[in-house]
Amino acid sequence: MLTQYRIEIHDSDRKNHHLWNALLALATGILTLIYPNFLYLIAGGYLIALGALFIPFRIPTPLAIIPIIAGIIILIFPELIPITFATFLGLFGLLLLLSFGFAFIGGLTLIIALLIIINPDSVGYLAATFLLLYGVSNLIRLYRSS
Repeated sequence: MLTQYRIEIHDSDRKNHHLWNALLALATGILTLIYPNFLYLIAGGYLIALGALFIPFRIPTPLAIIPIIAGIIILIFPELIPITFATFLGLFGLLLLLSFGFAFIGGLTLIIALLIIINPDSVGYLAATFLLLYGVSNLIRLYRSS
C-alpha cells in the first residue's frame, strides 16, 4: 500500500522577503520609466538596496554581495550600465532558472539581458520592463502561496 505525505513549511520571513522584493522592484521600475535620465542612480540604488534586503532574510552572502557590487560599479562608472546590468540580469536569470523555480521569469530575464547587450541604448526601458515583470510575478506568487 502506497501512502503519500506532503509536508508544507510556511516561513513568514520568506513571505516578507517576497513582498519587500516585489515592492522594491515595482517602485524602481516605475521610477525608471518616469526618470530615465537618472537611470544610473536608480539602477545602482536598486541593486544596492536589493543586496541589503537579501542580508536580513538570510540569503547566502555571495548572492547578497553580487547586486551590491553591481550597484557600486554602476554608481562609480555610469557609462558601464548596459554591461553591468546585462551581466547582473544574466546571472540573476540563471539563478532563477536553476534554483528558485521561476522558469518563465528566468528565461525572460536572460532574453532581456541579451537584448541589452544587442541594443545598449534601450537599457532604461528594458531594465524597467524587467523590474515591473519581476515585481508583478513576485506579487502573484505571493498571492498564490497565501
